[in-house]
Amino acid sequence: MIDETEIRQRLDAEAHGSYTWSNGPGTVYGAHTHAYRKILYCLKGSIRFDLLSTGESVELHPGDRLDLPPSTAHSALVGPEGVSCIEGQGRHRE
Repeated sequence: MIDETEIRQRLDAEAHGSYTWSNGPGTVYGAHTHAYRKILYCLKGSIRFDLLSTGESVELHPGDRLDLPPSTAHSALVGPEGVSCIEGQGRHRE
C-alpha cells in the first residue's frame, strides 16, 4: 500500500501547481506535449504512457513516478481498473 501523503510531499518539494486527476478504464489520451517538465505519480490503478520519439512504453502502478522533459511527445492509455494520479510542473533547476 502506498503512502499518498508521502507522495504528495515529495511532489510538492519538486513541483508546483500540483493536482490530482482520475479517469475510467480504457481512457485514451492522444499524442501531445507540454511546455513544462511534467512530474506524475500514480496513486491508484494503472496507466501506460507511450513516448513517441523513442517508441518506449512506460506502465505506471501505485507509487510509480514519471518525469517527462518539456516538449516530450507522449500518449497514454488508462488500465482496466481506471487510474488516479497526482502531477505537477517541475521547478526550474538551478
